[in-house]
Amino acid sequence: MIKKIKNFFSSNTGLLIRIDDVAENMNWKLMKKSEALFEEYSIKPLVGVIPNNKDKELLKFEKINNFWSIVRKWEKNGWEIAMHGYDHIYSSHSKNKDDYFNYGGSSEFYGLSLSEQKEKIKKGLAIFKKENISVRAFFAPNHIYDENTFDALKSFGIHQVIDGYGLFPYKKNDIIFTPQLFYKNIFLPFGLQSTQIHLNFWNDDDFTIFEHFIKKNYKKIISYDNMLKKVNNTILSIASNYLTKIYLRSKRALV
Repeated sequence: MIKKIKNFFSSNTGLLIRIDDVAENMNWKLMKKSEALFEEYSIKPLVGVIPNNKDKELLKFEKINNFWSIVRKWEKNGWEIAMHGYDHIYSSHSKNKDDYFNYGGSSEFYGLSLSEQKEKIKKGLAIFKKENISVRAFFAPNHIYDENTFDALKSFGIHQVIDGYGLFPYKKNDIIFTPQLFYKNIFLPFGLQSTQIHLNFWNDDDFTIFEHFIKKNYKKIISYDNMLKKVNNTILSIASNYLTKIYLRSKRALV
């Protein structure tokens, strides 16, 4: 019995490395160091690529000219390439935290009409197609979505979102959600979720902390394909996801 319990916890504990704001202009010094670190520990991260970056803060960084060749190399090496918005420009705001996950804040998508959101998704996917890169997952800048966002994604065959509450990936309204719970790199003793890594805001000390985190936890870091294998809607999954949502929403309501 004890062995079965241990095996259950072991098989249902894991972390997906998600890197945000990957674009031609970014902190390539730390991106290259991360790439070497992932290679050393055989880690297959998920990277959120901005297909048409217009974010002024990101444009301050070094631009690399062979960006799409590098993204194709990552894909060939088993990395998951996700679409992270379209241009990363915030044009609306969820003032009352009435967006889908009740985060509140600025958004590239929230509040726009379905046709406007579909146009953004269409243009972004066209860029990936032009660069011969397959995309099946999406996550929006600043975690802000509304129902139109999901309808727009589904209209173009995107049914996977790297965001949400819970301890397990789950399926709802024909969308598979992979939970992303914390801003810091935290490894829970039970459950499956993704990180949220913003290399563009890090310094060398931050990377050193991340490097130690990887060395300590690499055996429990999983690929996106393995995360998808854990999608289920069992009573345990539904209950734990619901309780996690209630707890985190109550904490964020105080902010």
